[in-house]
Amino acid sequence: MTDFLFVKATLPKAGALVLPLAEGFSLSGLAAEADAACQGAIARGLEAAGFKGKKGQSCTLWAPGAHLSRVVAIGLGAAAEAAAVEAAGGALWPLVSAEPEAVVDAAALEAPLVATLAFGARLRGYRFDKYRTREAAEDKPKLVRLAFATTAPEAAKAAWQPLSAIADGVFLTRDLVSEPPNVLTPAEMAERCKGLEKLGVQVEILGPKEMRKLGFGALLGVAQGSAQEPRMVVMRWKGAPQGSTAAPVAFIGKGVTFDTGGISIKPAGGMEDMKWDMAGAGTVIGLMAALAGRKAKVDAVGLVGLVENMPSGTAQRPGDVVTTYSGQTVEVINTDAEGRLVLADVLWYARERFQPRFMVDLATLTGAIIIALGHEHAGLFANDDALSQQLTAAGAAVGEKLWRMPLGDAYDKQIKSDIADMKNVGGRPGGSITAAQFLQRFIDTKEGHTPWAHLDIAGTAWATKDSATVPKGATAFGVRLLDRLVADHYEG
Repeated sequence: MTDFLFVKATLPKAGALVLPLAEGFSLSGLAAEADAACQGAIARGLEAAGFKGKKGQSCTLWAPGAHLSRVVAIGLGAAAEAAAVEAAGGALWPLVSAEPEAVVDAAALEAPLVATLAFGARLRGYRFDKYRTREAAEDKPKLVRLAFATTAPEAAKAAWQPLSAIADGVFLTRDLVSEPPNVLTPAEMAERCKGLEKLGVQVEILGPKEMRKLGFGALLGVAQGSAQEPRMVVMRWKGAPQGSTAAPVAFIGKGVTFDTGGISIKPAGGMEDMKWDMAGAGTVIGLMAALAGRKAKVDAVGLVGLVENMPSGTAQRPGDVVTTYSGQTVEVINTDAEGRLVLADVLWYARERFQPRFMVDLATLTGAIIIALGHEHAGLFANDDALSQQLTAAGAAVGEKLWRMPLGDAYDKQIKSDIADMKNVGGRPGGSITAAQFLQRFIDTKEGHTPWAHLDIAGTAWATKDSATVPKGATAFGVRLLDRLVADHYEG
């Protein structure tokens, strides 16, 4: 565990020194002091390496003198903007993580940007290693103290507090998504939600008995083939100012803790990846932790439907008809299109019970969205232009990009059933769109319109390579995006 500190500028007596530098830099302050102590080795080394301070550029000088083991220069680009500073924070982490201590010369940055630099480093430093029992010592990070030297340490510390809470939420989501499915069953995932109570979140867990009584026929149908019983969890954060009459904002997550496809079983190759078919629910849980951790001035509810989709003698069959909590009936054509069945009951419940200002659901819902958008954007479907625009802007601000996809009557006709109100798949054409059309049937009612957006995160929930602030593995895509959405538009 690394301590992140904000201190007055002092030349370290050992360890690593990090210099975030913009284009056209000249060494000053702590950097100039270090260069003098190293008899000009830093300036000469940067010049010899051709380091210009360009965005994404880095340079490591080994043992330049003054008892420093290394000096690391990180480029900020032409202007020290928030995105570049955050990326620089992420870039510095792997370059100093083998050191016990490192000092970052952030004196040239305003306090909020100092905190942003630290935020990037913390996000990049995430590791999920709880099941590694024989990892070599040299492969483990050794950094126990990362200090950011600044002219305003108290202001930087104040700016750091909400960012640290958001990072905690991101890490909770990454932990959940990384867990193996034999550990993270629906019941276990629900129990981990109770950990949010220490942050002031109210947590309510519904089991099969309660859901059966409510009439959650779609969710229970998915779960009926598994020995692991399903759960639904309702999390409530009440942070709105006293006297506020605004309805809560609502976030809903698909939580299939393992998805074999059921009777419509998936191919064996790559099926192990289906442990993260609960990433939508994991994101909602991490988001609630982030909102509560930074004391967001909003009333928010998070609901997650948790099931395991397994083939067995009791499993749901293609051809079955289930009755959802809404009373609408669904003909199950493909048991591997199970996430939308889980969400159908939870979405209707969220709308009916909480009457929220808006609803956003997240789900690793379709492989079709990966065919359409690859791994660069998540698919955005919405029945409300203003909410769609807010989400897109929030995603752009934090580097979690969305691309709006269409909805329409022609697509809706693809899920028309011959024997029920609808079927759960509409064929291969527009597969991610017809899935969203299915969900929309559990949002808009004759009684009124609820602003709603569906984020299909199948292509963005897991990374196969490192990026600036996201190491390979679970990304927690959506936690920062939705936290920014709330912060920009719905607090106070």
